[in-house]
Amino acid sequence: MIVSEPAVRLPEDFLWGAATAAHQIEGNNVNADLWMAEQAGTPPFIEPSGDACDSYHRYREDIHLLAEAGLRAYRFSIEWARIEPTQGWISRAQLLHYRDMINACHEFGVTPFVTLHHFTSPRWFAREGGLRSPNAVDRFTAYVEAACEILHDVEWVVTINEPNIWCLFDALTPTAAGAVTVDMASLPGPDPDLAQIMVAMHRAAVQVIRARTTAKVGWAVAAQAFTPTAGNEAVFDRVFQRWEGAFYDATDGDDFIGIQSYTSQPVDANGPVPHPDDPDNTLTGWAYRPDALGINLRRVWQLRGVPLMVTENGIATDDDTRRIAYTRDALLGLKQAAAAGVQVLGYLHWSLLDNYEWGSYRPTFGLIAVDRDRTFARTPKPSLAWLGRVAASNAARLEDA
Repeated sequence: MIVSEPAVRLPEDFLWGAATAAHQIEGNNVNADLWMAEQAGTPPFIEPSGDACDSYHRYREDIHLLAEAGLRAYRFSIEWARIEPTQGWISRAQLLHYRDMINACHEFGVTPFVTLHHFTSPRWFAREGGLRSPNAVDRFTAYVEAACEILHDVEWVVTINEPNIWCLFDALTPTAAGAVTVDMASLPGPDPDLAQIMVAMHRAAVQVIRARTTAKVGWAVAAQAFTPTAGNEAVFDRVFQRWEGAFYDATDGDDFIGIQSYTSQPVDANGPVPHPDDPDNTLTGWAYRPDALGINLRRVWQLRGVPLMVTENGIATDDDTRRIAYTRDALLGLKQAAAAGVQVLGYLHWSLLDNYEWGSYRPTFGLIAVDRDRTFARTPKPSLAWLGRVAASNAARLEDA
């Protein structure tokens, strides 16, 4: 575990902020494919997203709370299923809604960090076959072209959130009236064929964004911080390449790679070792591993040499003191990586709000609690103010925050 704080100054333009995803906070995203899975009770969807946090209407309050705490970047996603509810028809009203979110960020002195796809797609795309459709790349590219109309003054764009995990979600998504039941834990890893389709989608999106905006662009990979056990290095290499390496290989020429880090798992002769039951596990059942962030930053920097942005890092816990402790140790790992020469551009905490965690509201990752049962009132937690103090000092002394 990390025990010492390195004497390193992060760049003056280091981005400090928090992240969300549209489907998880907006509510009533009824044209999305995963909404169908929720209504059908497809595992792991044990409850529907419903109204979520009603952030579709309350986004200004959310952005204001983030800014008031001293954070200066907000990563949020725009929803393809709202913007293109029917194939080929673009909703002007929905484009302007997300443009208003960008404007609100600028108004409150917050840098908007826009994600174009965060797991959810339109129902019509699922009916066509989703990622397996021969039209998948063209369909996504047309959506990106439409979205670029509102991105003219956005500095940062993520094309696809966690493409390696979207491969797994694809197996959960019903493509017709019925739902498909899949145990995600039984899957061997991302489907290599789907991975290549998403690589093509990403490269096409990068080309469009570069042509139509001045934004820095990349995609955000779920970094597992796998570690080999003795004698199983060859297995680790195969596991890493399938789960992550194929997606890092697609980042040539990108402005950054998004690192999404939560926990770590060993790899033995049979592959990734499931997290054992332990009282220290988080509410998602993952091992408590704040050191995973440093492992991932060093590994991906050594592998690719592309600037890194922490686009997600956090812990599912109902103990906010534990959230602060986890985040402090994760940031110590970030500072150690930076001291070793890793180019880290910013840190975006997951999540700004307690939200819908793809099947359940029980895992709480948020810096802000939400009263979903009655008023949708927002209640900032001590961790939000703590992270604001860290940002104010640019993490000069984490222990003093």
